[in-house]
Amino acid sequence: MLVFLAVVLGVTAAIHYYLWHRLVKAPLWPSPWLTVGTWAIVALAATIPIAFLSSRFLPRDAASPIAWTAFVWMGAMFLLVVLLVPAELVRAAAPFFPSGEELGAPDRRAFLARSIALVVGAAGFGLSTLAVRNALAPVKVQHVRVPLRALPSALAGFTIVQLTDIHVGPTIGRAFIEDLVQRTNALEPDVIAITGDLVDGSVAELGDAVRPLGELRARHGVFFVTGNHEYYSGADEWIAFLRALDIQVLRNERVSIEHEGAILDLAGVDDWESGQHGHGRDLRKALEGRDTDRLVVLLAHQPKQIEEAAALGVDLQLSGHTHGGQIVPFNYLVKLQQPYVAGLHDHGPTKLYVSSGTGYWGPPMRLGVAAEITRIELA
Repeated sequence: MLVFLAVVLGVTAAIHYYLWHRLVKAPLWPSPWLTVGTWAIVALAATIPIAFLSSRFLPRDAASPIAWTAFVWMGAMFLLVVLLVPAELVRAAAPFFPSGEELGAPDRRAFLARSIALVVGAAGFGLSTLAVRNALAPVKVQHVRVPLRALPSALAGFTIVQLTDIHVGPTIGRAFIEDLVQRTNALEPDVIAITGDLVDGSVAELGDAVRPLGELRARHGVFFVTGNHEYYSGADEWIAFLRALDIQVLRNERVSIEHEGAILDLAGVDDWESGQHGHGRDLRKALEGRDTDRLVVLLAHQPKQIEEAAALGVDLQLSGHTHGGQIVPFNYLVKLQQPYVAGLHDHGPTKLYVSSGTGYWGPPMRLGVAAEITRIELA
């Protein structure tokens, strides 16, 4: 843990130094703006470790304003770095730019640096504002029709509402969950599936915020599988808590659902990384002894489970984890770790739907990809 924290702090410090150099020092801002900019970068950098410490030692109400400041800055910091990358190419063209008199800069290089700082700063502020606005907007219902081969006619129109990656924690609380429950119940689903990463914190910290999930209603029940963040937050305690709310937690097991005279198997596995925390995914166990003539839907937090799911004859897998990238262009980095980032896909004979997530993680921002309550209809 100490090594991990040292690496994180080192990378964070390096990023802030880069931002300071490009946005404050290189433009040679006149006094007092150089001093103001320097201390602003230092103060914003300090909010990140302070936010993590306050979340551990302060009450939620006291820690929340610090968390909001730190997480919004983290998102803005990412966008500023992304915007500065192409600006480095512009800097290479410095000899072809005007002398600098237009902005009162002492020379051509300072003029260019000042121009880049102004453009990047304005664009970063604008994109950050838009991203925060998107994240705080009401979550949209995404309607997805999934055609499946040899679907029994009785199951045509069967609906599953998928919720995933809600991340109740420093900036998402009870009010969000209450609204989510009301809107989900209004869809009158046959099944509600929560595919992991529900929380970022312990039952003691967040139990009251999550409790309204006990009011979710579906014709055949509410089901849950763990995500990687449950294992950072006390998975066993959360599993017991959710079961007390009458939410069925599927841990490498399946249930049979009878609907209009037809039967559908619903399976669920522990998160891909759960083996590091005393649990462990076991899809073979979940599917053991099943009637292969029945349709089987798998709940698995991470899309990469699809390889094994397809090999074992799963008809449809529902996953999350990726957030759809959450902030463009982060979706391209997600692609390096997961085979699919968002949407409906065919993987051999198996269908896979990857939700972009119902909440957000870290920065309260979404840019280029919206949060969703997913209403899946079998066809």
